[in-house]
Amino acid sequence: MTTPNYQLFSLGSNPELASEVAKLLNKDLSIVDIKQFADNEIYERIEETVRGCDVYVLQGISSPVNDNFMKLMIFIDAARRASAKTINVVIPYFGYARSDRKARSREPISARLIANMLESQGVKRVITIDLHTDQLQGFFDIPVDHLLAMPTLAHYFYEHKLLGDDLVVVAPGHSSFSRARKLAEILHAEWAVVDHRVSQLNPDAPFGVTGNVLGKRAILLDDIIDTGQSILFASRALKAAGVFEIYAVASHAVLSADSVSKLKQADLRQIIVTNTIEIPKEKQLDNLIQVSVAYPFAEAIRRVDAFESIEDIMKSPDNLDVKL
Repeated sequence: MTTPNYQLFSLGSNPELASEVAKLLNKDLSIVDIKQFADNEIYERIEETVRGCDVYVLQGISSPVNDNFMKLMIFIDAARRASAKTINVVIPYFGYARSDRKARSREPISARLIANMLESQGVKRVITIDLHTDQLQGFFDIPVDHLLAMPTLAHYFYEHKLLGDDLVVVAPGHSSFSRARKLAEILHAEWAVVDHRVSQLNPDAPFGVTGNVLGKRAILLDDIIDTGQSILFASRALKAAGVFEIYAVASHAVLSADSVSKLKQADLRQIIVTNTIEIPKEKQLDNLIQVSVAYPFAEAIRRVDAFESIEDIMKSPDNLDVKL
């Protein structure tokens, strides 16, 4: 008897990305009936048998965060009770990832809690992209395929011929320094970092910039654009330091609160993000560009199912010499 083919599900957090992934895999998305009652309780039913099948479910833990996470957990329970062979979760945006340590007493480590909850319900594998910190993988005792958005983001600059000696990649803070240096290597560019400590001496002064940015085009690189405050302050610092053109680049466009108004205030040529999070129409900006990470997700699923290495997915097709 042959092993049944895997089934691919989407729970609605990012239907366009799920459709792209399914198309690349030449698969139809399997049907799950999802309802939300008047009291906001969630109901789900898998519409076809998954008995003995490997199940892959794509669901981001993005806004509305708690609803989307509960949809994932309820689906996992339904698949387990329906005798699925394995349950593999594909999480384009891993919510709660920023709560990965105790910074103060009596705080939770919510990222570890999410990992424990997924494992406790029988999840066998997690596929995600650009976690807030790499060490979050260690919260799991099951395989975690941690994909990278950087090859896709870097390719945008190659594709649109935005390279050159006047290009510099800038980290908006010290926590993004390693990521910025890697992108600079791929793009054959210089790198710099915005120093928040300078502004502590004078709150009204722009942040300081460490690195050579005068007269250059800058790429502000971060993993998340959430409130937009960091990008706004960093862009002002770069303008004050003599940068004439700025691109903001991030893996995940969370865009919470009044982030859109802050990004409008920032003097940005383009804001380039991936499609890990679906951006509602009211948060679309004229200079906002989404690049698709459907390929790395689809290829990871294909290779996992075929027991093949996913190492090649992590490399930039434009600069294979850089180790990411």
